[in-house]
Amino acid sequence: MAFSSGNSSGPMSEINVTPLVDVMLVLLIIFMITAPILSHKVRIDLPQPSRDQTPPPNPVDPIHLQIKQDGSLFWNDTPVDEAGLRAQIAVIAQQANQPELQIDADDNAQYEAVARVLSDAKSQGLVKIGFVNTGGGQ
Repeated sequence: MAFSSGNSSGPMSEINVTPLVDVMLVLLIIFMITAPILSHKVRIDLPQPSRDQTPPPNPVDPIHLQIKQDGSLFWNDTPVDEAGLRAQIAVIAQQANQPELQIDADDNAQYEAVARVLSDAKSQGLVKIGFVNTGGGQ
């Protein structure tokens, strides 16, 4: 059943909104289905503050280990060989409050040298290891 305005020779200036309504209804149904999923709550157990107000122990100064491009090692700016490094790591690994080992490898340092240091630290039981970049790179 068609409606006409009496003049059928001119262009039709009305827009067909049926496809627009169909698309909007489909989007409405999709949003109605996904909205409960988006509001799903995740339970997180956050640490609670301690009741005793004792200050934390003084933090231990970190150990700065630099690995140069040629594979040379510097323990707090003091040159050290691999055997001395293992001995130093063994000493700090035995401490109750371990200092953090901050590894600063040059940009062009061989991966094998860094991997050996990480392997030695892990085998000695060192748990606080970090990577820093002082930007020296050369």
